[in-house]
Amino acid sequence: MPSGHSHFAESIEEYLEAIYRLEREGSGVTTSALASELGVSPASVSGMLKKLAGEGYLEHEPRGTATLTQKGVEVGARTLRRHRLAERLLTDVLGMSWDEVHEEACRLEHAISARVEQRLVEFLGHPKTCPHGHPIPAPDGSEECFDVAPLAQAQVGDSVIVQGVTEEVPEMLRYLREIGVLPGVEVGVVEKAPLGGPVTIAVNGRRHAISLELARMILVEASRPA
Repeated sequence: MPSGHSHFAESIEEYLEAIYRLEREGSGVTTSALASELGVSPASVSGMLKKLAGEGYLEHEPRGTATLTQKGVEVGARTLRRHRLAERLLTDVLGMSWDEVHEEACRLEHAISARVEQRLVEFLGHPKTCPHGHPIPAPDGSEECFDVAPLAQAQVGDSVIVQGVTEEVPEMLRYLREIGVLPGVEVGVVEKAPLGGPVTIAVNGRRHAISLELARMILVEASRPA
């Protein structure tokens, strides 16, 4: 790994972090998927993947999928771990809302050393998830599994606890914050319209009709009868 915090070193961390996340979503990590994830051109991705493969961070065949080696997993998991710890710091300590912290954490993750990381873990109380409900990888790259399901799968009459979201789109996170749909909040399923219609939920005594698509992006604990 290049020393210091050069732009190239940060780019390596960002690529390996993105590949690590995409691998855990279950789909193969293709050039196009990585380009979309990072907001860069496929040509740039192809060039970086070739460099990363040459340095032993991953295995990649032209027009094929990229697979992290153990060396790549260690860097990807470490970067993601520091990113999600930074998000916790920003929300839990500095009071920023969950729709504001992603970009800031992207900057901070590269500046957190192993020593600061350990102190941060202790200071935050050994958190298991980021503010969006995603698991914080352990130092060895392992992740704790949580029993969650999309809100869209809950039945009318169910009462569920919000655990997080599948995506971290700022506009969506702002809307959910406005209507009170945040991790730890209890949500009741009041009505589900047929043919892909909206899902009506009750939050803190108020009803809101949300799209089925949005309901699929909200993760909740296993449902239970109200």
